[in-house]
Amino acid sequence: MTAPVFVVETERIAAAAPGAVVRLDGAEGRHAAAVKRLAPGEAVTLADGLGLGVDGTVAQVLGKDAIEVTVAAVRREPEPAPRIVVVQALPKGDRGELAVETMTEVGVDVVVPWAASRCITQWKGERGAKALAKWRATAREAGKQSRRLRFPEVREPMTTRQLAPLLAGAALAAVLHEEGAEPLAQTALPAGGDIVLVVGPEGGVSPEELAAFAEAGAKPYRLGPSVLRTSTAGVAAGALLLGRTGRWA
Repeated sequence: MTAPVFVVETERIAAAAPGAVVRLDGAEGRHAAAVKRLAPGEAVTLADGLGLGVDGTVAQVLGKDAIEVTVAAVRREPEPAPRIVVVQALPKGDRGELAVETMTEVGVDVVVPWAASRCITQWKGERGAKALAKWRATAREAGKQSRRLRFPEVREPMTTRQLAPLLAGAALAAVLHEEGAEPLAQTALPAGGDIVLVVGPEGGVSPEELAAFAEAGAKPYRLGPSVLRTSTAGVAAGALLLGRTGRWA
Protein backbone atom coordinates (compact mmCIF):
# COMPACT_ATOMS: atom_id res chain seq x y z
CA MET A 1 0.00 0.00 0.00
CA THR A 2 1.30 3.45 -0.91
CA ALA A 3 2.08 5.95 1.82
CA PRO A 4 -0.63 8.44 2.86
CA VAL A 5 -0.18 12.04 1.71
CA PHE A 6 -0.34 15.04 4.03
CA VAL A 7 -0.21 18.66 2.92
CA VAL A 8 2.47 21.04 4.15
CA GLU A 9 3.56 24.55 3.23
CA THR A 10 6.17 24.70 0.47
CA GLU A 11 8.61 26.46 2.82
CA ARG A 12 8.75 23.43 5.12
CA ILE A 13 10.03 21.07 2.45
CA ALA A 14 11.64 23.37 -0.13
CA ALA A 15 15.10 22.92 1.35
CA ALA A 16 14.60 19.41 2.70
CA ALA A 17 17.20 16.74 1.95
CA PRO A 18 17.48 13.06 2.86
CA GLY A 19 18.05 12.76 6.60
CA ALA A 20 16.32 16.03 7.47
CA VAL A 21 13.41 16.06 9.92
CA VAL A 22 10.19 17.87 9.00
CA ARG A 23 7.47 18.65 11.52
CA LEU A 24 3.83 18.15 10.52
CA ASP A 25 1.40 19.99 12.80
CA GLY A 26 -1.86 21.90 12.58
CA ALA A 27 -4.91 20.15 11.16
CA GLU A 28 -2.79 17.78 9.06
CA GLY A 29 -0.63 16.89 12.06
CA ARG A 30 -3.71 16.13 14.18
CA HIS A 31 -5.12 13.99 11.38
CA ALA A 32 -1.87 12.01 11.15
CA ALA A 33 -1.47 11.56 14.90
CA ALA A 34 -5.03 11.27 16.21
CA VAL A 35 -7.08 9.99 13.26
CA LYS A 36 -4.64 7.90 11.23
CA ARG A 37 -2.77 7.01 14.45
CA LEU A 38 0.54 6.74 12.66
CA ALA A 39 3.40 5.17 14.56
CA PRO A 40 7.18 5.60 14.33
CA GLY A 41 8.59 3.82 11.31
CA GLU A 42 5.46 4.14 9.15
CA ALA A 43 5.87 5.60 5.66
CA VAL A 44 4.35 8.99 4.79
CA THR A 45 4.53 11.54 2.00
CA LEU A 46 4.43 15.28 2.60
CA ALA A 47 3.37 17.39 -0.40
CA ASP A 48 2.67 21.05 -1.04
CA GLY A 49 0.05 20.37 -3.73
CA LEU A 50 2.17 22.32 -6.23
CA GLY A 51 4.40 19.48 -7.39
CA LEU A 52 6.92 19.22 -4.55
CA GLY A 53 6.93 16.33 -2.08
CA VAL A 54 9.10 14.32 0.27
CA ASP A 55 8.86 10.64 1.12
CA GLY A 56 9.88 9.60 4.57
CA THR A 57 9.03 7.75 7.76
CA VAL A 58 7.52 8.87 11.04
CA ALA A 59 10.34 9.64 13.45
CA GLN A 60 8.12 10.37 16.43
CA VAL A 61 4.54 11.20 17.34
CA LEU A 62 4.12 14.37 19.41
CA GLY A 63 0.95 13.76 21.39
CA LYS A 64 -2.24 14.11 19.36
CA ASP A 65 -1.28 17.24 17.46
CA ALA A 66 1.88 16.60 15.44
CA ILE A 67 4.41 14.17 14.07
CA GLU A 68 8.00 14.47 12.92
CA VAL A 69 9.06 12.87 9.65
CA THR A 70 12.57 11.83 8.64
CA VAL A 71 13.03 12.56 4.93
CA ALA A 72 14.16 9.65 2.73
CA ALA A 73 13.73 11.20 -0.72
CA VAL A 74 12.64 14.44 -2.38
CA ARG A 75 10.38 14.38 -5.44
CA ARG A 76 9.56 17.20 -7.86
CA GLU A 77 6.73 16.59 -10.30
CA PRO A 78 7.18 18.54 -13.54
CA GLU A 79 4.49 20.74 -15.03
CA PRO A 80 2.06 18.52 -16.98
CA ALA A 81 2.17 18.65 -20.77
CA PRO A 82 -0.30 18.95 -22.27
CA ARG A 83 -2.40 20.29 -19.44
CA ILE A 84 -6.02 19.07 -19.16
CA VAL A 85 -8.46 21.87 -18.32
CA VAL A 86 -12.13 21.01 -17.78
CA VAL A 87 -14.77 23.72 -17.93
CA GLN A 88 -17.49 22.15 -15.79
CA ALA A 89 -21.08 23.39 -15.92
CA LEU A 90 -22.61 23.64 -12.45
CA PRO A 91 -24.50 20.41 -11.66
CA LYS A 92 -27.34 19.98 -9.20
CA GLY A 93 -26.78 19.03 -5.58
CA ASP A 94 -23.49 17.41 -4.65
CA ARG A 95 -22.76 16.19 -8.17
CA GLY A 96 -20.33 19.07 -8.64
CA GLU A 97 -18.20 17.82 -5.80
CA LEU A 98 -18.43 14.29 -7.23
CA ALA A 99 -17.19 15.59 -10.59
CA VAL A 100 -14.27 17.43 -8.98
CA GLU A 101 -13.37 14.41 -6.85
CA THR A 102 -13.26 11.94 -9.72
CA MET A 103 -11.57 14.33 -12.15
CA THR A 104 -8.87 14.87 -9.53
CA GLU A 105 -8.43 11.13 -9.12
CA VAL A 106 -7.90 10.55 -12.86
CA GLY A 107 -5.44 13.44 -13.18
CA VAL A 108 -7.22 16.55 -14.53
CA ASP A 109 -5.10 19.67 -13.96
CA VAL A 110 -7.55 22.59 -13.88
CA VAL A 111 -11.30 22.82 -13.21
CA VAL A 112 -13.25 25.92 -14.20
CA PRO A 113 -16.82 26.22 -12.84
CA TRP A 114 -19.13 27.47 -15.58
CA ALA A 115 -22.48 29.17 -15.12
CA ALA A 116 -24.13 27.86 -18.30
CA SER A 117 -27.48 29.29 -19.33
CA ARG A 118 -29.26 25.97 -18.75
CA CYS A 119 -27.75 25.31 -15.32
CA ILE A 120 -30.41 24.90 -12.65
CA THR A 121 -27.84 25.64 -9.97
CA GLN A 122 -26.52 29.20 -9.84
CA TRP A 123 -23.68 30.43 -7.64
CA LYS A 124 -24.48 33.84 -6.18
CA GLY A 125 -23.19 35.72 -3.18
CA GLU A 126 -22.37 33.77 -0.03
CA ARG A 127 -23.86 30.57 -1.44
CA GLY A 128 -21.52 30.75 -4.42
CA ALA A 129 -18.49 31.38 -2.22
CA LYS A 130 -19.35 28.36 -0.07
CA ALA A 131 -19.86 26.15 -3.14
CA LEU A 132 -16.49 27.19 -4.59
CA ALA A 133 -14.80 26.51 -1.25
CA LYS A 134 -16.33 23.02 -1.24
CA TRP A 135 -15.01 22.32 -4.74
CA ARG A 136 -11.53 23.44 -3.71
CA ALA A 137 -11.59 21.41 -0.50
CA THR A 138 -12.77 18.39 -2.49
CA ALA A 139 -9.88 18.78 -4.96
CA ARG A 140 -7.40 18.98 -2.08
CA GLU A 141 -8.75 15.88 -0.30
CA ALA A 142 -9.04 13.89 -3.53
CA GLY A 143 -5.50 14.92 -4.43
CA LYS A 144 -4.28 13.50 -1.13
CA GLN A 145 -6.33 10.31 -1.52
CA SER A 146 -5.02 9.70 -5.04
CA ARG A 147 -1.42 10.35 -3.91
CA ARG A 148 -0.88 13.37 -6.14
CA LEU A 149 1.91 15.86 -5.49
CA ARG A 150 0.25 18.47 -7.72
CA PHE A 151 -3.41 19.13 -6.94
CA PRO A 152 -5.78 20.54 -9.55
CA GLU A 153 -6.45 24.26 -9.58
CA VAL A 154 -10.12 25.12 -9.12
CA ARG A 155 -10.58 28.58 -10.58
CA GLU A 156 -13.18 31.28 -9.99
CA PRO A 157 -16.47 30.61 -11.80
CA MET A 158 -16.80 32.02 -15.32
CA THR A 159 -19.63 33.06 -17.59
CA THR A 160 -19.83 32.03 -21.23
CA ARG A 161 -18.40 35.38 -22.31
CA GLN A 162 -15.50 35.11 -19.86
CA LEU A 163 -14.57 31.69 -21.28
CA ALA A 164 -13.78 33.08 -24.74
CA PRO A 165 -10.11 34.05 -24.03
CA LEU A 166 -9.46 30.69 -22.33
CA LEU A 167 -10.78 28.80 -25.36
CA ALA A 168 -9.02 31.06 -27.86
CA GLY A 169 -5.66 30.53 -26.13
CA ALA A 170 -5.94 26.73 -25.92
CA ALA A 171 -3.84 24.35 -28.00
CA LEU A 172 -7.09 22.39 -28.45
CA ALA A 173 -10.56 23.51 -27.36
CA ALA A 174 -13.35 20.95 -27.46
CA VAL A 175 -17.02 21.13 -26.52
CA LEU A 176 -18.34 17.70 -25.56
CA HIS A 177 -21.55 17.35 -27.53
CA GLU A 178 -23.52 14.35 -28.76
CA GLU A 179 -23.94 15.98 -32.18
CA GLY A 180 -20.24 16.60 -32.71
CA ALA A 181 -19.07 15.47 -36.15
CA GLU A 182 -15.68 14.22 -34.94
CA PRO A 183 -14.98 11.76 -32.11
CA LEU A 184 -12.62 13.04 -29.43
CA ALA A 185 -10.87 9.66 -29.51
CA GLN A 186 -9.63 10.31 -33.05
CA THR A 187 -8.77 14.00 -33.13
CA ALA A 188 -5.11 15.07 -33.34
CA LEU A 189 -3.73 16.13 -29.98
CA PRO A 190 -1.10 18.79 -29.19
CA ALA A 191 2.13 17.86 -27.43
CA GLY A 192 1.93 20.84 -25.09
CA GLY A 193 -0.23 23.76 -24.05
CA ASP A 194 -3.77 23.45 -22.75
CA ILE A 195 -6.44 21.03 -23.89
CA VAL A 196 -9.68 22.68 -22.78
CA LEU A 197 -12.80 20.51 -22.52
CA VAL A 198 -16.21 22.12 -22.10
CA VAL A 199 -18.76 19.97 -20.25
CA GLY A 200 -22.31 21.24 -20.51
CA PRO A 201 -25.16 21.01 -17.98
CA GLU A 202 -27.82 18.31 -17.85
CA GLY A 203 -30.00 20.43 -20.14
CA GLY A 204 -27.25 20.63 -22.73
CA VAL A 205 -25.21 23.45 -24.25
CA SER A 206 -27.47 26.06 -25.84
CA PRO A 207 -27.17 27.00 -29.54
CA GLU A 208 -26.06 30.48 -28.51
CA GLU A 209 -23.28 29.04 -26.33
CA LEU A 210 -22.17 26.69 -29.11
CA ALA A 211 -21.95 29.66 -31.46
CA ALA A 212 -19.94 31.70 -28.95
CA PHE A 213 -17.56 28.81 -28.37
CA ALA A 214 -17.16 28.22 -32.13
CA GLU A 215 -16.23 31.89 -32.55
CA ALA A 216 -13.53 31.39 -29.91
CA GLY A 217 -12.18 28.32 -31.74
CA ALA A 218 -13.87 25.49 -29.83
CA LYS A 219 -15.44 22.74 -31.95
CA PRO A 220 -18.02 20.17 -30.78
CA TYR A 221 -16.70 16.61 -30.38
CA ARG A 222 -18.45 13.33 -29.60
CA LEU A 223 -17.16 11.46 -26.58
CA GLY A 224 -18.82 8.13 -27.31
CA PRO A 225 -22.05 6.41 -28.36
CA SER A 226 -23.79 7.07 -25.04
CA VAL A 227 -24.73 10.38 -23.44
CA LEU A 228 -23.03 10.82 -20.06
CA ARG A 229 -24.18 12.93 -17.15
CA THR A 230 -22.43 16.24 -16.64
CA SER A 231 -20.76 14.90 -13.49
CA THR A 232 -19.12 11.99 -15.35
CA ALA A 233 -18.39 13.38 -18.83
CA GLY A 234 -15.31 15.32 -17.72
CA VAL A 235 -13.93 12.26 -15.95
CA ALA A 236 -14.34 10.04 -19.01
CA ALA A 237 -12.93 12.64 -21.40
CA GLY A 238 -10.02 13.42 -19.08
CA ALA A 239 -9.11 9.75 -18.78
CA LEU A 240 -9.30 9.33 -22.56
CA LEU A 241 -6.93 12.25 -23.16
CA LEU A 242 -4.52 11.31 -20.39
CA GLY A 243 -4.17 7.91 -22.00
CA ARG A 244 -3.83 9.24 -25.53
CA THR A 245 -1.26 11.92 -24.65
CA GLY A 246 1.01 9.42 -22.95
CA ARG A 247 0.67 10.94 -19.50
CA TRP A 248 -0.61 7.59 -18.25
CA ALA A 249 2.20 5.68 -19.93
